[in-house]
Amino acid sequence: MAKTTTQSTYGALPVTGFIRLADLRTILPISESTIWRRVRAGSMPRPIKLSERITVWRAEEIRAWLEQLGQAA
Repeated sequence: MAKTTTQSTYGALPVTGFIRLADLRTILPISESTIWRRVRAGSMPRPIKLSERITVWRAEEIRAWLEQLGQAA
């Protein structure tokens, strides 16, 4: 079921650039705590700290990760 949700919102991802947590949560059907748990476990791309208060993910890395998940399912 998560695969369908991810695929239907996949177009919301920019091709390049950065994605903030709030935007990432609209794309992924998982909670914020699950995102951070997966980052710590290494099963999700690590974010980049742009400043003390701004954390982002590279859109390219998220796209590649989602494609990898789709192939695994």
